[in-house]
Amino acid sequence: MMIRLVLAALILLVSASSASASNHAISPTGSWASANGESRFTVTLCGDGTELCARLVWLRKDMRTAENMAYLNAYVIRRARAVGANRWRGTVNVYGERTSGRIELVDNARMRLVGCRLVLCQSFEFKRI
Repeated sequence: MMIRLVLAALILLVSASSASASNHAISPTGSWASANGESRFTVTLCGDGTELCARLVWLRKDMRTAENMAYLNAYVIRRARAVGANRWRGTVNVYGERTSGRIELVDNARMRLVGCRLVLCQSFEFKRI
């Protein structure tokens, strides 16, 4: 009986460690590029360590207009609040337009942002680089 109890505890401990490692493996922090290759962002956890921030750090040559360059090295997402596992919600500043946004870490290599203004929504896909 004691061996079964110790074995069960060991399995539970290993499972918990694996789950923790899995959650860590899909952290949103790092470098991301828009799926169309127009822009790149640095994503960090900020605020209390669970909030999401994203800064525009690169623009493709054809996107380097005076208007777009004004947002280079600026935060486009600041302190989006965690609303679930791998999901955040907050205000998004996309090239001067402030919208309500939802961010979802789809998997370790893909992130999705949905920005809505009134009833119109637009989805943006990002890939880890």
